[in-house]
Amino acid sequence: MGATTGLAVVTGAAQGIGAAVARKLARTMPVAVFDQNSAGLELLVAELRQQGLKATAFKVDVRDKDGVEDAVAVIEAKLGPIQVLANVAGILRMGAALELSDADWMSTFAVNTHGVFHVSRAVARHMVPRRSGAIVTVGSNAAGVPRMQMAAYAASKAASTMFTKCLGLELAEHGIRCNVVSPGSTDTAMQRALWSDDRGPEAVIAGSLQSFRTGIPLRRIATPDDIADSVVFLASDQARHITMHDLCIDGGATLGV
Repeated sequence: MGATTGLAVVTGAAQGIGAAVARKLARTMPVAVFDQNSAGLELLVAELRQQGLKATAFKVDVRDKDGVEDAVAVIEAKLGPIQVLANVAGILRMGAALELSDADWMSTFAVNTHGVFHVSRAVARHMVPRRSGAIVTVGSNAAGVPRMQMAAYAASKAASTMFTKCLGLELAEHGIRCNVVSPGSTDTAMQRALWSDDRGPEAVIAGSLQSFRTGIPLRRIATPDDIADSVVFLASDQARHITMHDLCIDGGATLGV
């Protein structure tokens, strides 16, 4: 992370990409990890502490503005200044657009979009007076390419991607960088829930004409670490002149669009 000081906040840290991001960031700075899954958080924190790393768990629902504000205030007052924010919390509700329930639509935006807004706003308000900080939002390659059965997810990720870019524009004068990492298919619990059998990875890599998916040119599915490496890079001093960028990590699935 170079000369970066302070600590990092990672949302959605109990599993998958969020946990991978927390593990990598914890190697260079203390981390405060957010999730609703308190059991998962405690396991992660115990793992990190066994390695001599500094980590603190906060059971936080990113949909809850007041809960987010309270957690950020406690961190700033008791643990130290937040230098890095990784917005990773996200949910997926599949369904055809004409059949998707109001509840699924609203819950998807509540986490994937409103949650990014709540946490980014709360953290950035502390970063501005210090004129320093980096925010990285984990979006999706679906934000820029239509996907069947994923209207709510894709729309919510497109919204959080553009929000992060707009935030980056507004915060640039304060020395705060805001970037996006957009994964494609990644080996997480969310991805595995879409597979009906052990041939799921093969189907994803091959693509499907029926669902207008091109497949993955690099012939592999990403690991959470692949995504986490990109998040850590954009949060680091090595990326000090990068802001408002959307870095797509999908093995070529969207053909560089």
